[in-house]
This record gives sequence, C-alpha cells and structure tokens, in this order.
Amino acid sequence: MELNKQKIIEALREVKDPKSGEDIISARMVEQLETDEQNVSFSLLLPANMDSGTKNSLNFACIAAVNSVFPEAEVHIHVKTTVVQTAPTSIVPQIKNIIAVASGKGGVGKSTVSLNLALGLKALGARVGIMDADVYGPSLPTMLGLQKQRPRIKDVDGQPKIVPIEKYGIPSISMGYIIEPEQAVVLRGPRLAGIIKQFFQDCLWPELDYLIIDLPPGTGDVQLTLVQTVAVTGAVMVTTPQEVSLADAVKGMNMFRLPNVNVPILGVVENMAWFTPAELPNNKYYIFGQGGGKQLAKESNSVLLGQIPLVQAIREGGDNGLPAILNEDPITKEAFMNVARQTLRQVAIRNEAMPPTSMVNVQS
Repeated sequence: MELNKQKIIEALREVKDPKSGEDIISARMVEQLETDEQNVSFSLLLPANMDSGTKNSLNFACIAAVNSVFPEAEVHIHVKTTVVQTAPTSIVPQIKNIIAVASGKGGVGKSTVSLNLALGLKALGARVGIMDADVYGPSLPTMLGLQKQRPRIKDVDGQPKIVPIEKYGIPSISMGYIIEPEQAVVLRGPRLAGIIKQFFQDCLWPELDYLIIDLPPGTGDVQLTLVQTVAVTGAVMVTTPQEVSLADAVKGMNMFRLPNVNVPILGVVENMAWFTPAELPNNKYYIFGQGGGKQLAKESNSVLLGQIPLVQAIREGGDNGLPAILNEDPITKEAFMNVARQTLRQVAIRNEAMPPTSMVNVQS
C-alpha cells in the first residue's frame, strides 16, 4: 500500500505537546517528513530541557499514531533538541509564501509556467504576485502585453518606492519595465544582487498569499541572492522530457537541496510533455521523449505537479500578452489549472510538515 503523507500528518495531529496541549503538527514539532515504500521517517523537534521520560512518551505516541493508519509502516523518528531563537524579521512580512520557479537550463518554458501558475493560483482564490528575476532576459512584460509600461514611483516617508504594475489582477515587477526592450543588461554580481534586493525592499507589494519568482536558468548570483534575502517557501522545478534537460534540471534542483540552502522542492512541472496538434486534440506525439518529469520528481523526493503539452496556443498566448490559462482552449487551461491545484496542495503539506523557512546564510 502506498503511504499517503496527508494521512500521516492527520494522524500525527492526535499527538499533543504535553506542555502546551497543542498538537505536534500545529506546534511545528515535525519536520522533514518522508516516505519510501513502507518506511516513514521524520524529525521530532523537542525542547532541550524536556525530560527523557516525556521525550520517550512522545516518540512512542508518534509511532502508534502512524501505525493506526498504516499498520505495516516502519516508523523512524530522529529526535532533535531545539533552542528557541528569535527569527530575523522578514523584509516582506505581508507575503505569506514565496515560490521560486527554477530550471537547470534555458528554453524549457519556465517563464510560461511561472505566469500561468500565478494566474492559476489567482483563479483558485489566492492573492498572487509575480517577480521576473531573470534580469538578463526579462520576458514578463511581453507575456503580459506590457512592453511599454513603466512602474510608478511613490514617496513613502521620504523614500521613493516602486509600485508594481498590475494586470489580470496580479501585481508584477521586472527589469523589462525599467529598460528598453533592445537594451543589453550588463551587470556583475554585486549590482545584480542589488537589483533583486530592490525588487523586494523597494517595491510596494500588497498583502499576498503567494509571490511567484521566475528565476533565470542555472545556479548563479540571482539564486543565491534570493535565498539570502528572503525565506523561500519552496521551489518548483521545470523540465522537458528529454535527457539533456533532465540532467541540467537535477543540477538546479541540487542547489536548493544543499545543506546550507535547504529550500524544499515542492514538485516538478514537465513542460512540452507531448505535441498535440489543434486539428487532432486527442493525439499525443512524444517528440521530446517521455518520463523526464517523473524521474526528476523521484530524484527530488517530490511529486509531478503536472504535464504541459506542446501546443501552438501556449506560444501564441506568450507572444500576444494573453496567457494560455486565460484562453478557452480546454487542453491548455486544464493542464495549467492542474499544476496550480497541485502546487496549492504541496505548499499546504510543506507548511504543515515543516517549520517556517528562514533566510539562508551562504558562506562564500
């Protein structure tokens, strides 16, 4: 029987912290919950001053809770002692979740996935914004039909602040709103990092449930600046099915999994999964191969959030400023809505099973 993480989480809610009376899930005492065949493993965070008898009681209570829903499961618990520390203040406290959309290489449709994911989350009732962090190749203005728009500057307590440009109910910021379309961006590390920080610190972001970050390909300065500047809730990896894309995506994924970065992988989106011509909507031609998305999800111990077909309507939507998810084409609309629904679910699971994220201290 396949072990269901959500059922395990619900079972662990029956275990109470003897000091506060709160269940151990709500109290953020469970983290790094993983399943592998019939094995369940997680860390149990307990105060350093808790007596050994209480620790043992909680340990056995957790095992009994998991076995109440999966009797054959082997439960492995790593007890961690914690010292209460004051978390650093977020520079964007009005934003609940920050989701990085990343890839190992360019050309896999990451920006398309980012924008349609943002619009899909909004369609599900969430308050969503999007940041185009691909400073060298910003594509968000084109995809939103905002090529000639410039953000307003607003004075706030004597400080100039950038007002994100809103379209389709989503506030957005991009380097493409600041420079001319044909202008080359020539920036080195420190100035590049400064722009990403400015997009957070000097932008008047409203109250948001999700901020989608469209990252450039690779594992460079922008990625490191992001995790050092804000607490990233999790990453969505984008790949195409073919082997060369998968190999690069694994490298991009492993950056987030470095011990000193430790950003959870929410799941994988397989873009261009198959080709479907408009005149033959039931036909699928796997011109880039098959299985890349599932393989990456397996390697990241996450899930396949969805598969996006290669259809002309998606390309047209990106070029004419009307994203595919807003069109009436049922194939593309449902594909992106499925990704949004699955992402919503995985963020909820991640936030239930793991403690709040914190900014990363990366040593050079």
